[in-house]
Amino acid sequence: MPDSATVQIPAAGKYRLDPQASSIGFATRHMFGLGKVTGTFRLISGEITIADPVTASTASAVIDASSFQTGSAARDKDVKSANFLHAGEHPQITFTSTELARDGEGWLLRGQITVRGKSTPAELVVTEARTDADDLFVKATTRVDRYAHGLTKKKGLADRYLDLTITARATRS
Repeated sequence: MPDSATVQIPAAGKYRLDPQASSIGFATRHMFGLGKVTGTFRLISGEITIADPVTASTASAVIDASSFQTGSAARDKDVKSANFLHAGEHPQITFTSTELARDGEGWLLRGQITVRGKSTPAELVVTEARTDADDLFVKATTRVDRYAHGLTKKKGLADRYLDLTITARATRS
């Protein structure tokens, strides 16, 4: 995280994610790319460990798969079903970091995202990080390829990619 007005390197230590003060939003396309769909997932838990050196830092998060919500009851039910997330058998989506790396003036948090029991590489672009007393605020974006997780039903009707925006608040533990 570069030293700038929007990104600060926090103090070393462990921070617990606050599910109530964090959000996971997404945007995708449907109907052969003609319509935009936005929605949310709910964070269950997570932790960020800021290390010294900062490149040794780690992060993990657990997301409630059944919390998928777009405002369309029929679509939400279909995505939670065996057609896509199969939330009944795979209730959690997880992320575990493997590396924090500098990328020019910014930072990339690389790791593994597991959806429906299948893990694939993920790269989160850290767009904001700031501290306030014992709180850490982080914003990051990533793109998830649903085909890489075996979610290939309804090609064309549902886009291949979901663009996620993670806004997290964590408190020093």
